[in-house]
Amino acid sequence: MSEHPLRHQLHNEIHARPYERVGAPAQISHQVMLVSPAESQQAYEHLCELLANLHLAAPNANSMFHTEQIGPVRLRWERHGEFISYTFITHEQIGPEGPLFERCACDRISADWRARIPGQLLCANHVAVMPESELDCDALPDFSAVLDVDALVGADVADGHAQVFTDLRIASDGFTRFIVLSKPMSTRRRGRLVQRLLEIETYRLLSLLTLPLARELTPQLNVYEQDLMSIMDAIGGNGASDDAEAQRDHKTLDRLTQLASTVEGVYAASHGRFTAANAYYDLVNRRVTDLRERPIFGLQTIGQFLERRLAPAMQTCAWAARRQQALSERVARCSNLLRTRVEVAMQQQNRSLLASMNRRQYLQLRLQQTVEGLSVAAITYYMASLVGHLFEAAEPWLHIKPKLAEGLSIPVIALLVWIALQRMHHRLERASENR
Repeated sequence: MSEHPLRHQLHNEIHARPYERVGAPAQISHQVMLVSPAESQQAYEHLCELLANLHLAAPNANSMFHTEQIGPVRLRWERHGEFISYTFITHEQIGPEGPLFERCACDRISADWRARIPGQLLCANHVAVMPESELDCDALPDFSAVLDVDALVGADVADGHAQVFTDLRIASDGFTRFIVLSKPMSTRRRGRLVQRLLEIETYRLLSLLTLPLARELTPQLNVYEQDLMSIMDAIGGNGASDDAEAQRDHKTLDRLTQLASTVEGVYAASHGRFTAANAYYDLVNRRVTDLRERPIFGLQTIGQFLERRLAPAMQTCAWAARRQQALSERVARCSNLLRTRVEVAMQQQNRSLLASMNRRQYLQLRLQQTVEGLSVAAITYYMASLVGHLFEAAEPWLHIKPKLAEGLSIPVIALLVWIALQRMHHRLERASENR
């Protein structure tokens, strides 16, 4: 039995990025860096530098995921297509002696190393997992010291086993803050909950990367649509003459070709970003669904907040993508229409040219027939003269007058010359047909 060479790789793909076990209490810091292909390799080398300084083994060069315990902090490193995420988890006690988010998980890692992480910071989150306790469903906890109460978002999640609160604002330290309250639950389940919260924020911002592009494209698409309308008006107009109309069509086709090239260039440059936005937005919705939220304390849930704020932005991106696609299709249809019109005009010109050529060939044939008649007369004249000279030299023996012989030979010579020319024409015609 032969085994597919990718069987183990494909089977292990579902286990490639396992959830972290998160106990309670815990502090999590999460950073997402947008990277280019070159910066992705630099990020791997940067991770290896940290591990080497701590005398820890480096991951494989092609590794997309790595976890390592560094003192009290567990580092989770993930490499994706266009970003790399860093998650720092510590289970140090959260107590009244230190306010929430005063010292976070990432603070346990060298500040110099974190400052030199390659790429551009897109998403940064702190998650505080409070000690396990029974959840109070009657009174809203006071988070005014660390969260903006006016923008507070919260929900009952995980089938009532946990509560999540956040204001989805960037705090003074550059991080968005989440607070998780939970009943006694397994560390795996709590880890999945935290991972979903982090992924919602990550994919939300990644999907919103397309919004500035959609806004930038809007005025450009307006200009392109106006140009296309102008071209359509030119196509629908009538020229003063066939030559003027043909010249105008060629100029219009040049304009349309230039517009098509510009539109396709913009489409090629932005299509990947719009497609990625749809994929990220779909992931956001799936992660929100996985939270299984229920409203508490009259607060907006995370899903409700995103539906109100994120959905319109995604609709703007989807509208820009559809508008761009429709413009590209309209330009293509207009190009086909104009090319058909130009081809028809060219066929008419070709037909007129062929008719003119036929007339010229007919005139040439008539002229050739006239020339052939003159040729027969000329050849006959010279051949008859030769016959006359021949009989003049032989008169003493033949006793025939040269002029009489010359006159009698004229019809015979003319007939023979004409027959020879006809046979030559027939041979040329057969040779042409054989080709």
